[in-house]
Amino acid sequence: MPPLHSQTYPLTSDQAEKLRRLLQERGFSFLEKPYTLFTASKEKLSIAVYEKGPKVLLQGRGLEDFITYVMEPEILGEARLGYEEVHSPEQFDPHFGVDESGKGDLLGPLVIAGVFVDADLARELRDAGVRDSKGIGTDKKIRELAEVIRRSGAPSEVIVIGPEKYNQLYGTIGNLNRLLAWGHARIIENLCIRVPSCPRALSDKFADARVLQKALLENGRKIQLDQRTKAESDYAVAAASILAREGFIDWLERHGKELGITLPKGVSSKVKDAAAEVIRMFGPGMLNKVAKMHFKTAAEVLSAAGMK
Repeated sequence: MPPLHSQTYPLTSDQAEKLRRLLQERGFSFLEKPYTLFTASKEKLSIAVYEKGPKVLLQGRGLEDFITYVMEPEILGEARLGYEEVHSPEQFDPHFGVDESGKGDLLGPLVIAGVFVDADLARELRDAGVRDSKGIGTDKKIRELAEVIRRSGAPSEVIVIGPEKYNQLYGTIGNLNRLLAWGHARIIENLCIRVPSCPRALSDKFADARVLQKALLENGRKIQLDQRTKAESDYAVAAASILAREGFIDWLERHGKELGITLPKGVSSKVKDAAAEVIRMFGPGMLNKVAKMHFKTAAEVLSAAGMK
């Protein structure tokens, strides 16, 4: 197995606070970063605890020793590293994992992806360092891991819903959860046709689990559908998250070059500036082709440009 460069664990709020105190006692330097409860580093080891979950991302030199001698005994209370098949055997059973990228970004598409794994594929993805795309810091690494997933031969499906089509669908469906369910259902249907023997599909939990169940098509209704929070810790879902992220960043890069404007991720002031530049250079009609128009930010940019 190659050396470990990063690892993610879900935490309870108490575990997150206990980890903060432990890192303070051990002389780690702390830094505030968006979306985190805290980040800390010492020498070449960095630790970020994200608000969502919460969950911890550990990266850098000395990672395995920190996990083995500190994280597992003092925070998690059990040995997990190298015991994934003991603690989470379902990750190695045949199943589809489904995830999406772009739903919280003003600019760019909504991309939904699905990946099939069995025991051999799950081990191969694990050993290659496949993990939740939100814990991967660079676009370069996303693309490298996406290529690893493709080379593994794991059956996969990707749907890119560009902003113009997204806006049409949102106008018809009128609800992001139902739109997501529509996309997830089609990914599952396509994968069922490719791997008809697969018994199960796993995705992150929707606000209402029944929304996805209702959206499933003929083949998708025949398999077991599991939804849970933190599903990205599953290797199939993590692989799907990477393929979806790759589709999202590739779209932004390609269309940004066509327009001559950098199209940033998220909903920051840089994103608003880019959207305003699109309107200035190409008129307000172009915004519908690069942005999700139901976002409040889209209305703010149009208003600032004198449009309603």
